[in-house]
Amino acid sequence: MIWVPGAAGSGFDIDHLPYGVIVPADGRPRCAVRVGDFALDLDRAEATGLVLAANSLREPNLDSFLALGPAHWSAVRARLIELLEDSAQRDAVEPMLIPLDQVTNQLAWSVADYVDFYSSEHHASNVGQIFRPGQPALLPNWKHLPIGYHGRAGTVVVSETPVVRPNGQRTAGDFGPSRRLDIEAEVGFVVGVGSELGKPVAWQDFAEHVFGVVLVNDWSARDIQAWEYQPLGPFLGKSFATSVSAWITPLAALEKSWTSAPTQDPAVLPYLADDRRALNLEISVEWNGHEVSRPPYASMYWTPAQQLAHMTVNGASLRTGDLFASGTVSGPSRAQVGSFLELSWGGSEPATIGSEKRTYLEDGDTVTLRAMAGSIELGPVVGRIVAAQD
Repeated sequence: MIWVPGAAGSGFDIDHLPYGVIVPADGRPRCAVRVGDFALDLDRAEATGLVLAANSLREPNLDSFLALGPAHWSAVRARLIELLEDSAQRDAVEPMLIPLDQVTNQLAWSVADYVDFYSSEHHASNVGQIFRPGQPALLPNWKHLPIGYHGRAGTVVVSETPVVRPNGQRTAGDFGPSRRLDIEAEVGFVVGVGSELGKPVAWQDFAEHVFGVVLVNDWSARDIQAWEYQPLGPFLGKSFATSVSAWITPLAALEKSWTSAPTQDPAVLPYLADDRRALNLEISVEWNGHEVSRPPYASMYWTPAQQLAHMTVNGASLRTGDLFASGTVSGPSRAQVGSFLELSWGGSEPATIGSEKRTYLEDGDTVTLRAMAGSIELGPVVGRIVAAQD
């Protein structure tokens, strides 16, 4: 039984223990693990010898710890569980607990590369119907490989970072702030262990490389995107900001959260023929405090193991800190979509947000993504829209 006050029965109980980076009153960033409404200072824990991680937890972010690999991740997790369950350790550990309202968060790791996929059949079908009415909703290649694009790692930001409305070309000769600013509710995977250039990573090796999971809001300027995306795909309509959770949920915490992924038809190529495991995450999307949808991640057509195998099948290497995201998570009903493009059906059917009818985001709006995996609560992603810069 965990001895930390208020942690038992919360979404951040002993079975979770997500990692992040906190900045307490002294202004010095340090690695931490969240326990209930406290952050355990891992810098102090390693400095005093309570936790051993090759001094990686004394660094200002998680990069060195991520690179250590699964054996070290497991050993540190086991030790943290021991420290937080054994009341005999309380006197030594409790002074290292800092209330969350006394710290701020920084991005927990250095994002090396960022790849965003397009793996929900429901989302892809909805977008196809909105953008290409009268044509097949899915393009011919969609069920043969996980579609993705290479995003901009430098604009991945931690939750609570304000999101500046982007400027850009909206159509020929028309430049200015996006009028169709949107969200995409996604799930991201953080790579710990890199790979050798020229050597593909098999789907079976997913857990040997991926450390953990974050929620992702891939902010999207639909008018800029619609004008620019043919023939090479998303660019400035996506690259201005991508928000992620402050806390990384380790894969080890989600061992009981795997379920069956949808059956794939037609059959995929051998390198993509995985064991069809999907995480059973229930996501919620809040717009100015009003829940507007509950996207089900388990409905995704392409799994994270397939995504990892596909993005390395050409020999592209992984690096510590790589982030790859699922693409927008949408279910079969309007109440399960992961974008406001779908919620308002391209702006033609405004959604009710409190007492207002809305289509896309306005300045001052706040969007919050949350997710549960059984009793485990993933770190939320919060973003507030601020006006475009002149």
